[in-house]
Amino acid sequence: MGMSAEMPIEVDDVMKLLCSISRERKMKAAVKHSGRGALVVGTVAFVGGLVGGPPGIALGGTVGGLLGAWMTSGQYKPVPQILMELPPAEQQKLVSEATAIIRNLDWTDAIQLTALVMSNQAMQQKLLAMLATYVTKELQAEIRYDD
Repeated sequence: MGMSAEMPIEVDDVMKLLCSISRERKMKAAVKHSGRGALVVGTVAFVGGLVGGPPGIALGGTVGGLLGAWMTSGQYKPVPQILMELPPAEQQKLVSEATAIIRNLDWTDAIQLTALVMSNQAMQQKLLAMLATYVTKELQAEIRYDD
């Protein structure tokens, strides 16, 4: 079975590869929409006030506060975790970008693919750069590397 041009790229295999290299680099990202958190608190408190008067404001503020804290804390999550939580359409987008980089490699499964990339520094850099661009542009997140 030779590799034919029509061979469908396995989304899972490529996602596994991206998770492996970002884990290797200890890549983390924090979504940094701090403005959005404040907005949520304000809106929920406002709606709570309309619905239930002052108790509604308190309740709305609490719910919004929890949401806001979760959104603004900007805690760093490992990039592999973020990648696995992406909706299928986003994974597909990432995979097609990665595929453009790895298309000349001859591989049959995730393990072989990852081994090939791990032994190829230049390709690893390209994939990491593509990932970093994706995370900062598409997800509006900040990236940090824990060494």
